[in-house]
Parts: sequence; structure tokens; C-alpha cells
Amino acid sequence: MAVLPDPAGVDVGRADARGYAADWARAVRRLGFVPHSAAETERLLLAHTVRLAEAVLAERFSTRPAEEVGRALVEAHLTEPRALEWLLRALAVDFPRRVLAAEARPADLTDRIAAVQGGLAAGFARALRDRTFTQQERIARSAWQARDEVEQALRDSEARFRAVFTGAAIGIGIAGVDGRIIDVNQAFADMLGYSIEELRKTNVAGMFHADDAAGMWELYQELVEGKQDLVRVEKRYHRKDGTVVWTDLAVSLIRHDDGRPRFTVAMIEDITERYELQQRLRFQALHDPLTGLPNRTLFFETLGRVLDTAGPGRRVGVCFLDLDGFKAINDSLGHDLGDRLLVVIGRRLAECVADHGHLVARMGGDEFVILVDGGDDIDGAVSVAEAALAAVAAPVHVGDQQLAVSASVGIVEFPAGETTASALMKAADTTLYWAKAAGRGRWAVYDPERSARDIARSALVAELPAALDRGEFVLHYQPIVSLLEGNMLAVEALVRWEHPELGLIGPDRFIGLAEETGLIVRLGEWVLRRACRDAERWRRQFPDARLVVSVNLAGRQADDPAIVETVADALRTSGLPADLLQLELTESAVMGSADEPLRSLHRLAALGVRLAVDDFGTGYSNLAYLRRLPIHCLKLAGPFVEGIGADGSDLAADHRDERIVDALVRLAHALELWVTAEAVETAIQAERLRALRCDTGQGRFFGAPAPAERITDRLRAAVDPGSTLTPAGPPDGVGRRGTEVA
Repeated sequence: MAVLPDPAGVDVGRADARGYAADWARAVRRLGFVPHSAAETERLLLAHTVRLAEAVLAERFSTRPAEEVGRALVEAHLTEPRALEWLLRALAVDFPRRVLAAEARPADLTDRIAAVQGGLAAGFARALRDRTFTQQERIARSAWQARDEVEQALRDSEARFRAVFTGAAIGIGIAGVDGRIIDVNQAFADMLGYSIEELRKTNVAGMFHADDAAGMWELYQELVEGKQDLVRVEKRYHRKDGTVVWTDLAVSLIRHDDGRPRFTVAMIEDITERYELQQRLRFQALHDPLTGLPNRTLFFETLGRVLDTAGPGRRVGVCFLDLDGFKAINDSLGHDLGDRLLVVIGRRLAECVADHGHLVARMGGDEFVILVDGGDDIDGAVSVAEAALAAVAAPVHVGDQQLAVSASVGIVEFPAGETTASALMKAADTTLYWAKAAGRGRWAVYDPERSARDIARSALVAELPAALDRGEFVLHYQPIVSLLEGNMLAVEALVRWEHPELGLIGPDRFIGLAEETGLIVRLGEWVLRRACRDAERWRRQFPDARLVVSVNLAGRQADDPAIVETVADALRTSGLPADLLQLELTESAVMGSADEPLRSLHRLAALGVRLAVDDFGTGYSNLAYLRRLPIHCLKLAGPFVEGIGADGSDLAADHRDERIVDALVRLAHALELWVTAEAVETAIQAERLRALRCDTGQGRFFGAPAPAERITDRLRAAVDPGSTLTPAGPPDGVGRRGTEVA
């Protein structure tokens, strides 16, 4: 590559020389290949621009600098003809105007520019010619040298090949396209137990193993016909003594100069020991070392092959089996006896389906799986499962122990073309869980609708923590109304989930999940703090209303040692007076309270917080114990209220429920407790509850759960009867017959 000159500091009378050189560089890069960077090209062409300008302005004009610039362009590999054409045209049009100052231009400028163009072109052409002559001479010398080297290389190659052919440790054989063996080395002859002369009289087809002959001859035919240039396979051959040798065989096709097949060269290596080792390792890798059954790897290979090759209408089923209580056997009798039990169970399972050809595999631990291939419907898979359960249930004698074992089976059966191996086994695992949950010694069949529900449930479980962090939960409030006066005394805070995809989700779909995962403690604390803030806002806006907010307290929250501090902090940070907060606990949670939870209830009551027993009457209550608890209110369970005047179809049941409610109200009042009836749906129910001296009611008759803004509107309407806002609950005189709010 030519050395790039440095034009720094050169003044040709016009600063636009750099702009002209930049345009020249862009034209060169646009019109052809340039072996320099953009900056290097521009710097090179700026130097040439300066030199051409100096040549035009020189007192003693000469075209020699222009010729040298033309040669320099060739040396810099800027030889694109279109770039030269651009330069010659630019020299006549743009060069004088942009590069040469007006006061410095000579009188014969036009003649000088033309001479510079000619000199530039002449230098460019001569340089191209000289380079071409030099290259031709170099090529000629290289050709002669290459011919000599090729001849020597051929001689060396022949000697090397003969040395390799004779002394190689692997067998090498040469055969014609007709399969006749031309030559072999000693290693080839020794491997097959023949002499070299015997093999030279043999056709390669006669050496193929009988089980491989057809396939091998087809491969050889493709090779000699030129369809392939190389074939590599692992194949068996017969030795002269009749034994079998496994080989790694590579056969290459050697062609004539015109491309026609000439002969083949085979290189063959004895891999018998390696092959046998591979077979042993493969068996160990694909079979369970304890039971000898296929393992999960082989099972999935087989299942995948069945699904991939299945024709239309073919069905495939899986029976996924797990022993019941196997861990207890291991823990009580020892792992050695447990392993012996698994061997017996594996053998029984294999025997019970042996006549049908079904694959039995051990998936790990005490799990086994049976592949039911080609059944007509689910009944076939069920029959296999029942046979497997019967085989497992028979008494097992292990050493001096007799064991009674049972198993659970999940059954899945699909059209082969509509499933995958992973989907099939996922469904089988789910179904096995259903069978386990239903009890021991039974089978269950996959139900896609139930599975969809389980998947949706699992998705909600996974989303719960993030939903709480993202603030997707909201509170709705349901009014609790005085049955005597009809005014709203309290509201119950009910949490809802504003799911970004599923919309508003009720607590019945996620509260149980939150309790299972332990998130109920965080969620309950959020509900408590939010309800306290809303209640304090209502207290400030409507101080005369004295509206109590009732918040449900889950069993895990009540058991939390920090519950008292949490409630106290929620009251302190919100500013809500303690007597305007009511905490609702289920009957089972209250009655089961002991030690620390019981002390927590007394400490909560000491804060001034009201405590209520929710769903009272649905569990077993120790009334004497209830009397000692710091409880303020009982909320009657909905089923009792629903039975009062629901539809009038069963008067006996109606009166019985009414008597029960009457007894519960009397009991509560005897214990100096407030009574709230839940699930009040009709005016008739409200009237009867009022007649039974029930204190307050809650239900859709008084208003469905609604956002906090609706409660604010209702409070405002109660304060200002002339407001255009309509109260959500019944008007005064709630007990009058015929008055019902939807």
C-alpha cells in the first residue's frame, strides 16, 4: 500500500482544496473499491489536489507532477476507470473555481488544465501498463515454479501414500467401480483373516454381513455412480473363520480428470470392543439399574418415536403409577427392603402386560409408567390400569416380611396426532395427583376441563405476590344497616382483584390461595391499612355518622404474633379511632384460639377495637368458652337467614330456621353481644329479622359491595336528603312489607 503524504500546512491559495478533495474521495468510494478508510482516502487525495494546484500555478509549468499523480493513483490501487473519468471532468470544471484563487490564476490557465489532464491520464495509463507487465512476468515465473513443484509433489505423494498404505495400522483397500478389489494392505488382510492375494480375487459385495448386504450394496452403488463422494458407516463383516467383526468403515470415491468415477478407497478400523462397550453402556443408560426395566430416558425415546410415526386414527395412552405410602415403608423397614419391594413390583407390572406388548418403565423412586400403544379408546387404558393395580395389591413377601401395598394410577389417552410426549406426561402427572387426592388404591382419568381449572388456579397463585406489589387489589364495601332504624351503621371491607386480563375477580377465587401460600398475612395487612384510611376519611367528612369499618381477619393473621402491633400501627398511621374498627374472625378461628392467639384477642380488645365472630352457627361452639372471649358481635351465618321466607315452598323448614335464628339472637343478647344477620336478600327476611330483635343486617337488600366512592355518596345523601344522589340501601321504614331494593 502506498505511503499517504501529509498535506498539512500547504497553502495553494484557496481553502476549498479540502472540500474538493473530500468530494473527490466520495466519488472514488462511490464508483469503485477503495482499499483505504475514508479518512486515509481523503488525506491522500488532498495531497494530490495540492500537488496538481501547485503544478498549474508554477512559474515554469510542467506536466510531470500530473503524471506522477496519475502513477500515484495506480500505486494506491485507485484504478477504477469511472473515478479517473470523474477526476478529468472535475479538473476542467470545478478545480480552477474551487481550488485556485482568482488572483493567482495564470493567463493560459485553460491550456495548463488541459495539459494537466493529459499528463494525469498518461501517467495513469503508463503505471497500469507497467503493473500489468510486472504481474504477467510474475505469473509466468510462478507457473514454471508451480509445475516443478507439482511434479515433485506427485513423486512425494506417491512415496508417502505407499508408505502409509503399507505401514498403516488400519486397513486400507482399493477397489474398482465394479466392486473387484485391486489391492489391500496387510492390516486389512489381518483384520478379516485373509491373505492379500485372497482378497485381490474377491468382490466387495461378497464380504458384506448377511443382515447388512442389501443396504451396503445400495450405498456402494450410490458411491460408484458418483452420487456420493464419501460414505462412512459402522458395519459388520464376516472374518474368514466365520466370526463377526464390527468396523468403522469410510469409503471415498476417486474420479478421473473428467469427473467419471475411477475407483474407491476404503479405510476400515476394527471397533468390535468399542461397539460392545457402547452397547453395554447404552443398556445401562436406558435401563433402571435396580429393576432392569426401561428408565425414563428410554420411555421418552419410545414415546416420542410412537408419536412421530403414528398414522391417522392411532391412539396412545399412559398409565402413570405411584405406590401409596412407600416412604413409610422405607422409613420403617429400611431402604434395602424398599428396594427389594420395588424389584418385585417392577417384575409384576412387566408380567401383567407382557401379553399385550406394552412398555413398562420405572420413572424414578416409586413411580412406574405403562405405555399403552394402539388402544381403541380409554377403556383399554383403564383395563391396563386395573390389571396393574391388581398386580400391585397382591401380598408381597420380602424376606420374612409380608407387605400389603397399593398404588394410585393416573390415566391419559389421546389421539397420537393431537399431543406431544411432554404434554402427555404432564397430563398423566396431573391425573395421578387427582387419584392420590381421592384416596389410595384407585385410578383417575384425565379431564381437560378440570386440568384447565387447576392451571388457572396455579397461574393465579403465581401472580398473587406481584399483583400485590403492583397494587392490583381494591376494596369494595358492603353496608351493614340497622334493622330498627334503617340507617347505615357500618361497612364490611371486601377485597377484590383487578386482574389486568381477567377483570375484577372476587375473593372466592384467590383468598383460599393466599391462605395456602401464606400471602394472606401481607394481603390482610394491606386490606386493614387501606380500610382504616378510608374509614378515617369518612369520619372527617361525616363526623356524625360514626361509621364502623369491619375487616376480616384470617386464621393465619390471628395466629401472627405481630397482629396486635400491626393493628395498632394501622390505627395510628390512619388516625382512625379504635372503636370505629371491627375485626371479624371465623368461628373456628375464635374457638380454636389458645395461648398466644387468645392473648392477642384480649390485647386487640384492649386497644378498643371491636371483635366479631363471622359465620356464627356453622361450626361447633363451646358457649361457655365463647362467654370468656372479648367478643362484641356475632354475625349469623347466611344459610340460617336464607331459610327465612326464601320462597315459601317449605314452611316447616322456614319455621325451623326462624326458630334457630331466634335462639341465636337470644343467646347473643344474653351474652351482651350485638347480632348481625348476613345474606339478607329480601324485605320479608329483613322484616322477620327485625321482629326477632336482630340488631343489624347485611346483604344485597341493603346494598351490594361497592367502591368506597359509592359509600361516600350514600353518606352524603343521608346528610343531605335533598341531594340528587340516590342511597344504595332501603329508605326509612325498612320493615314495611313490599319494600325491596334489588
